Amino acid sequence: MATYSEEFREEVVTEYLEGPLGYKLLAKKYNMPSPTPIKRWVNAYKAFGKEGIRNKRSRSYYSFQFKLDVLNFMKQTGASYQETAIEFNLNQPSLISNWKQIYVKEGIEGLKEKSKGCPSMSDKEKSKQTKQGKDLSREKQLEREIELLRLENAYLKKLKAFQENPNAYLEKHKQRWHSNSKKKDSN
Repeated sequence: MATYSEEFREEVVTEYLEGPLGYKLLAKKYNMPSPTPIKRWVNAYKAFGKEGIRNKRSRSYYSFQFKLDVLNFMKQTGASYQETAIEFNLNQPSLISNWKQIYVKEGIEGLKEKSKGCPSMSDKEKSKQTKQGKDLSREKQLEREIELLRLENAYLKKLKAFQENPNAYLEKHKQRWHSNSKKKDSN
């Protein structure tokens, strides 16, 4: 992702607001791969003025509750990232996108503040012990890789057979299933 200077952003936004060119033509004029950044800059400029398109010099801290409120607002109203950012005075809609991805992956716990810095020494010792137990010999690693490749190969063969003739493949496996269930019943 390309980063653009504040002066460049301001120039593009001013040209958009004062000139006849739209987002796509401006993106083309300045050799930008997409008009999306220009849209974001213009919306941020309209909402916050020059502050909206400036790079933040320091990292901002957002509380757990604030993040939840932002995500709930977005869910309830169906607002876009940009609209939500403007509503909550954020000049980076990508922050909200990151919070949402974390929420989807890790759940509510992912939004809580994580401790910073190095873990304590006792944690390092524990992780070393478990790591040594997990280290497999080169031979074991290769055997594991071969097994995984065999499984993948078998899966791809079955997938190919199914794609070529789904009905025949299903009939074959129905017969196998019925014959296996009869064997179990006779025991």
